[in-house]
Amino acid sequence: MGQRRTLSVLLAMAGVVLLFAGWTSATEHEPHRYHSALENWLFKTDNGGLVVQFSTYFVTGGRCAGCHGGDSLGVASVDSTGRDVNIADDWRSTMMANSARDPFFRAKMEHEVLVNPAHQTAIENKCTSCHAPLGMHEERMLGHTPFTAAMLDTSVIGQDGVSCLSCHQQDPDSAGRSFSGELHFDSARVYGPYADDDIVPEIMEFFVGWRPGFGEHIQDSRVCAGCHTLITGTLDLNGTPTGDSFVEQATWHEWKNSDYFGVEGCRGCHMPRLQDSIILASDYAFLSGHSPFGLHHLAGGNVFMLQLLKEHKDQLGIPATDVQFDSTITRTMAMLQQRAVDLELELVGRTPDTAYIDVKLTDRAGHKFPSGYPSRRAFVQVLAITPLQDTLYANGLWDNAFEVVGHDSPYEPHHDVITDQGQVQIYEMVMGDVNGDVTTTLERALSPLKDNRLVPIGFSTTHSAYDTTLIAGVPASDTDFNHDALGDEGNGGDIVHYHVALDGYDGPVQFTARVFFQPVPPAWNAEMFSFSGPRIDTFQTMYANADGTPTLVAIDSLSDDRTAIFGPDAGHVRIWPNPTTDGIVRIDAHDAELLGVYTADGRRCAMRTERYADGWRLTLPRTPGIYLLRVRSWGHDILYRVVRH
Repeated sequence: MGQRRTLSVLLAMAGVVLLFAGWTSATEHEPHRYHSALENWLFKTDNGGLVVQFSTYFVTGGRCAGCHGGDSLGVASVDSTGRDVNIADDWRSTMMANSARDPFFRAKMEHEVLVNPAHQTAIENKCTSCHAPLGMHEERMLGHTPFTAAMLDTSVIGQDGVSCLSCHQQDPDSAGRSFSGELHFDSARVYGPYADDDIVPEIMEFFVGWRPGFGEHIQDSRVCAGCHTLITGTLDLNGTPTGDSFVEQATWHEWKNSDYFGVEGCRGCHMPRLQDSIILASDYAFLSGHSPFGLHHLAGGNVFMLQLLKEHKDQLGIPATDVQFDSTITRTMAMLQQRAVDLELELVGRTPDTAYIDVKLTDRAGHKFPSGYPSRRAFVQVLAITPLQDTLYANGLWDNAFEVVGHDSPYEPHHDVITDQGQVQIYEMVMGDVNGDVTTTLERALSPLKDNRLVPIGFSTTHSAYDTTLIAGVPASDTDFNHDALGDEGNGGDIVHYHVALDGYDGPVQFTARVFFQPVPPAWNAEMFSFSGPRIDTFQTMYANADGTPTLVAIDSLSDDRTAIFGPDAGHVRIWPNPTTDGIVRIDAHDAELLGVYTADGRRCAMRTERYADGWRLTLPRTPGIYLLRVRSWGHDILYRVVRH
């Protein structure tokens, strides 16, 4: 008995020796590692509550967290100020990490199946290809039956969402060329942004089995393309394929159709880079730092859903803390308010009855705003308030259900000029079915009835990617949508011209314009909530109890303490001839500055001017009509009416 016990102990010790010998062979060229082999083995299982599971082709992010999570010694994943910037903790509270647990996604997938039950397998397989990529593509690569929603409920690796290997194991030859969730993976490599000679690949290869190396497709953001352009097939109302297709989202192609393409990729905003030298893996003090380092903030604009995920994290099984969610929410707010839209408010002119306000918006996102899933919308609010806080005018308010007041049924058209408080400017995509009716069922979508979302700077209707990034529902009369005052395309902006009714009030007024964002607005949910299912019902309950207050994106305001003067000759400024037959007008005033020319309904016109004696010579547009000249003189802005015959 004693001999057998001794033999068992010897065999166990031999196994430990072989285990540590294997670890040593992986790192023998770096003999001065900080920790012992046993300590390192234990540390690699410390993942902060993230699940660790290997499958045939992948591993969950919890395994990656062993090295790329928080370092208890404060050496790795720490910037020059001592701030912890570890990848795992930044990622775990993002929409990407929770894409498979997202209750809105699960409800919408169930809605699509209830509408077209014969397509259940195809619907669930397509949806999970991006929302649960490791689970879905594992089954595909094994040659198994398609991945389904029922399989997702029990798939640990599927519920890991868009985790580490979803991006870092993508095949470089197909990245940027395959879309609609058609992802392809390299079963032997893990790709990163650093040159092969600058890393120690044996460490990762020993612990997870894949050899890391440089991937240009990681640097230039091609790994984002496969899911962020999604094209679906169209079904008629009987569930029969029509042979047509619909672009559900095309963020990748929107970026290509912009001045940002080739200059700043997705990482520039969504993974801001530190120039500090960062040690990448914990427990290896001998490693040198790397720069630049991409923070895995992965912030977009969906504050509403992040707050909902935080409130229900235990119910949804999310391994993230309130503090981690708060950090992601703060970063998302910063993304919306600093990198999305520039807003400028301009008082064009004022009479005792009306103030003419221009609200100028410019898209700074590098893709459409809003972009992505078609439920998302932005809208403009304009208020006119007296010094006594009396509201003279309010446009773009919302009701108790967080629906925009004045929102028309079935959808609000695009506006160039707003003359009534019942009109409101909403930037959105509205999907149309085979009958041209509004639908929120993706498989029924044939074409956009409206897509007036702000386009990025440099966007062109002649670009090769325009077929996937269409503008729809913007009338040709709106000449300043993505066009500057000279008519040149690509300024990424829009000017909404408001006629603000003052009803005879001629005192001081403060005008304020705001842009708000709603990722899941009430009107979008109406069709889905007309169905019942466990996933729909769960989300409907969460949604009913959530704070649906729209998220503020941008704000600008101005104060006016006077009433503008209209007429052919006000004060010391002389404008002649008026009327004009050839379109040439002279503005005589030594200190006058011509600020703009507008049509009678408030739209800015291109203008050609030259200095003439003590003033200006202006050539009006060729179209006969009434034009408004905005002139600044002696510190006052004055609006003059000029007639061209």
